[in-house]
Amino acid sequence: MASAQPSLTGSSSRNFTLASRASQLAQIQTNIVLASLQELYPPTSDGDLHYRGPTFSTSFMSTSGDKNQSQALYLLGGKALWTKELEVALKEREVDMVIHSLKDVPTTLPEGCYIGAILKREDPVDSLVVKRGKPWKSLEELPAGSVVGTSSVRRVAQLKRNFPSLKFLDVRGNLNTRLAKLDAPDGPYTALILAKAGLVRLEMGDRITTDLQPPTLYHAVSQGALAVEIRHDDAEALALCRKLTHWETEWMCLAERACLRVLEGGCSVPIGVSSRLEVETGDKKVGALTLTGCVTALAGDIHVEHTIQASVTSAEEAEEVGSTLARALSDLGAKKILDDINLDREQRVEEAQKTDKADTEETA
Repeated sequence: MASAQPSLTGSSSRNFTLASRASQLAQIQTNIVLASLQELYPPTSDGDLHYRGPTFSTSFMSTSGDKNQSQALYLLGGKALWTKELEVALKEREVDMVIHSLKDVPTTLPEGCYIGAILKREDPVDSLVVKRGKPWKSLEELPAGSVVGTSSVRRVAQLKRNFPSLKFLDVRGNLNTRLAKLDAPDGPYTALILAKAGLVRLEMGDRITTDLQPPTLYHAVSQGALAVEIRHDDAEALALCRKLTHWETEWMCLAERACLRVLEGGCSVPIGVSSRLEVETGDKKVGALTLTGCVTALAGDIHVEHTIQASVTSAEEAEEVGSTLARALSDLGAKKILDDINLDREQRVEEAQKTDKADTEETA
């Protein structure tokens, strides 16, 4: 569906409410967007009654993903876990912009919703964080049998290929909670795998032991990028978003998301990517896009990987590169891997539901 045409001038006195999850990281990310908007339209410090520019406020709420901290993400389902309540508030006009980590946003949005802006990306890689006081500096140095904590089946599947002697255990909670679990003297974890961008934004970059670059570990689709979701018919919000968008990041992320969309994967499916856009000099937007994607079986024993390079001159052409990559991966065997993973998830969800029902009956 086409979005409204942007039409915001300095004379608009509307207040825009920015909303996100209530976690510390989500609030920091919302404040990054808020600061960018206020740099464009600085708030008056003297209470100028004649100021007619836009103003901005924030609102934070807990989502289903925040409330359920016990079950593995693998069993909880798709990315709407993090976005549904926020999108309801957006569509009901309680808020005007929803700030997301783009990797958490489903590739197909609810009717009436639109990604208005994608901001400049932080480093999208994952990082290894070793328990405090331990000497190991890489995955290769970890002793056999070491327990590595992560809630991502993408990370587990890929790392099992090259590090079969390591064990992987789910870990939930915000970053502070996960790091506390890691550092607990009697805790099971030797190390965690975390997104570098989150650690940097929380000013915890000093905890990073080393970055895990491709091909050791391909990152999640759109990891490291912030997105602003708006109503598709909100021309004023779109005009603001256009001023925030970093087009190089937008093209890379849209290519990655197109690949994920065609493969019909979600945040709990082991699809990894890496993208690079080499911008050509000149007045026109032209770049050489290199996009790599991989799909790995949960056991790490089957791995499909492919790379496409193409010159692109628009976001639409970048998306087509992603779609083409997805079809190539599917032809190489990715579709069979994903079908097996979905079947495994359905069986695990059924088992979990039976266990929950039995526990409920015992306590009734």
